[in-house]
Amino acid sequence: MQIKQFRYFIEVYQQVSFSRASEKLGISQPALSKVIAQLEEELELQLFDRSTRQLQITAEGEAMYEYAQKVIREVEDFKQAAVDLRTKHKGHFRFGLPPVIGSSFFPKVISAFQKQYPDAKMSIVEEGARVVQQSILHGKLDVGIGILPISDTELEVIPIVKRKLLLVVSNEHPLADAKKVMMSELKGEQFLLFKRGFSLYDRVREASIDSGFEPNVIHESTQWDFLLKMVKENLGVSFLPETIVEDSNQAGIHAIEVDHPLIHWNLALISRKNGYQSPATAAWIDYVKAYFKEEAEY
Repeated sequence: MQIKQFRYFIEVYQQVSFSRASEKLGISQPALSKVIAQLEEELELQLFDRSTRQLQITAEGEAMYEYAQKVIREVEDFKQAAVDLRTKHKGHFRFGLPPVIGSSFFPKVISAFQKQYPDAKMSIVEEGARVVQQSILHGKLDVGIGILPISDTELEVIPIVKRKLLLVVSNEHPLADAKKVMMSELKGEQFLLFKRGFSLYDRVREASIDSGFEPNVIHESTQWDFLLKMVKENLGVSFLPETIVEDSNQAGIHAIEVDHPLIHWNLALISRKNGYQSPATAAWIDYVKAYFKEEAEY
């Protein structure tokens, strides 16, 4: 059994087409079909049903796909470990950072880390927390930041930050004098939220539904400063981490605590459980853990 068989199988699975997969792989369709047939023969399993006009993935194919992905990830980890040993160099790693979190905490952390570890090369990938989580699971990122709770058992989860998620309203809003409200009191409000796919969007929607209503989301954005300006003009209400609210120094707005168990902003450092870590990745994880431990104690 060869590694290329797993790679070819994964490509056919993802494309659900031998012709499209062969184009992406840069080989002829007959050659690809032969490799997959050999794999099926070795496994004594039918991975694809070719009897219909549209290629179908069998139940056995679905099951083997997860195993094939794990094999490829292990091979990539093996190759990277060899590079690190051969070059005796701190290595390179990919760090997934949700935009909201990046602006709040990480510029200082990254700067301090790079001064201490100048040979460690970090590529920062900005994506929503849920995308970061999936990218780590699929080997596209080495480490990242997630928003708790995280239930995936394939991830190593290290809590680092506990913060409040605050309701932000205009000074002209009827709630502008409130210090604390129940989530149910926000029924009928117009919501200005981060885009779908961001954990903060999901958190607010889940809390709203749990409180008996579907939130009326009139605008979604990836930019917290734009959301704040919309709130200031009393176009709606929003939810932002307390760190952003404190750092913004935005006049004309009022921040309110919300009494609901889902309305919080607790962060964790996440990586693939039992996955290979380059010396640079391991150094970064240890550095972040120590940095935020000191911050919490301070």
